[in-house]
Amino acid sequence: MNAVIDTASLEQDIAGLIIDTLNLEDLQPGDIPPDQPLFRDGLGLDSVDALELALALQKRYGIRVESDAKNAREHFATVANLAAYVASQQAPCAD
Repeated sequence: MNAVIDTASLEQDIAGLIIDTLNLEDLQPGDIPPDQPLFRDGLGLDSVDALELALALQKRYGIRVESDAKNAREHFATVANLAAYVASQQAPCAD
């Protein structure tokens, strides 16, 4: 069932997870474009938000979020980046 991951659905699900996890009650998943920055000029998330979101992603998708600052910053840059990361962590190994 998870063999083919629908990117648009995953992005919407992650946007919803962000809203629910961070109590952004005035937003809907469609209000967060996949390529909108999540930090600074975008949603304005901070490092505490990133930690909460990482825990929520681990719980929801059963993945392990890297703690390497450079990689984490890249993965958490946008919803699209998060969706790509989650998909890559869930994809079965081809080997």
